[in-house]
Amino acid sequence: MFQKLRNRFLLMNMIIITIIMLVAFAAIYTITYQNVRRDIELNLQRVSEFYHKDGGPGRQGPLGSTSPRTSESGVSGGGTNSGITPPAPDMSQDGINSSKPRSGGQNPPPELSVSFALQTDLEGNLLSKSSRFDMDDAFYESAKDKAVLHPDRDGRFTLDGTRWAYTVRKGSEGSTIVYLDVTAQLKIITNLIYTFSIVALVMLVVIYLTSRYFANRSIAPVREAFDKQKRFIADASHELKTPLAVINTNADVLLANSEDTILAQSKWLHHIKSETERMKTLTNDLLYLTQMDDAQSQMIFVPFNLSEAVESVILTMEAVIYEKEIALTYEIEPDQTIMGSSEQIKQVVMILLDNAIKYTNPQGSIHLTLNRQYNHLLLKVTNTGEGIASEHVDRIFDRFYRIDSSRSRKHGGYGLGLAIAKSIVEQHKGKIYVKSTPKDKTSFYVQLG
Repeated sequence: MFQKLRNRFLLMNMIIITIIMLVAFAAIYTITYQNVRRDIELNLQRVSEFYHKDGGPGRQGPLGSTSPRTSESGVSGGGTNSGITPPAPDMSQDGINSSKPRSGGQNPPPELSVSFALQTDLEGNLLSKSSRFDMDDAFYESAKDKAVLHPDRDGRFTLDGTRWAYTVRKGSEGSTIVYLDVTAQLKIITNLIYTFSIVALVMLVVIYLTSRYFANRSIAPVREAFDKQKRFIADASHELKTPLAVINTNADVLLANSEDTILAQSKWLHHIKSETERMKTLTNDLLYLTQMDDAQSQMIFVPFNLSEAVESVILTMEAVIYEKEIALTYEIEPDQTIMGSSEQIKQVVMILLDNAIKYTNPQGSIHLTLNRQYNHLLLKVTNTGEGIASEHVDRIFDRFYRIDSSRSRKHGGYGLGLAIAKSIVEQHKGKIYVKSTPKDKTSFYVQLG
């Protein structure tokens, strides 16, 4: 059951985190893609304006004007050049056109850009090219063919491993196509996808391992509480089964001797009465424990004299201790006051004394002390006897836990007294613990603020 609960928690956690990651990565990708796209469009527009206004490198006269192909441009054609040859553009070391703006104030193409322009006729035949790069005619023909396929709009294509963006401007005698190398910009998008994929994979692995670790830690208290509840129900059922069996048996005896007088069968009635009282004590203790979780919000703490409360319990128990022939000594520091419930603290002292009486060896002794240590009060109840083995010390305050079940049942115990004492002490923000030396003595400590 807990394995399925953990797996469901992990699955839901991974699904939620994956959706969040996808949404975040999609938003980042969309924003980055739009920025790169706008940057490409802006650069392509600047390059296009440069070639149309200034003619670009390798051209005489602006592109888009009617001019025959010239031998100087590297494309065969007849006729003479028209117009005035513009000044030769500067050649920057990064291999781009960086000519100065002319009188029209036109800016050069963007830095770090690789571009060229082609002029075609109405049938799509290449008339001229404006490029400073030494490329063969097949390259320009391929670039022209890619653009001619979609002459009515801008577009992109891949040629010889390079990504190009182009824009087409139609004229009365043909079209001007301007190309811009956008490999670097588009590579940013590709690298972003790879980066997202790797980061997402690593993050999912880390998140899975982390979620698994915390899921196990989160489920551990639930598993422990569930196991305690199962054990509690099993122990309570076992404890109730014995007195119920006794009551049932004695009732059968009474029914079998229905003609006898009540006085003659009083022994069986006393057995039923005794077991009924035991069941009443058990059920009251169980109800008290179940109500302790909600008692904190309903409990009213008031200052009371702890020294007087402890002394009153000792006076109540003195007769029982004397009857058991146990020596009792105590040292109580007077007038020690704390905030809390006087009746509940008295119950804790009574439980500890009753426990000490039950497990003190014949002719043994009990010693109780109450004093202030630093900023808290410490109540200590020590008794001689068999002691508690180390493997039982950590569980001595668990419900229904008993070191010797037969001996505890003989004394009328159910293993609930110390659990009740612990609940009361914790309600008072205190601490209770035990130290024991086997075959010697056992000491219970209650630390209260």
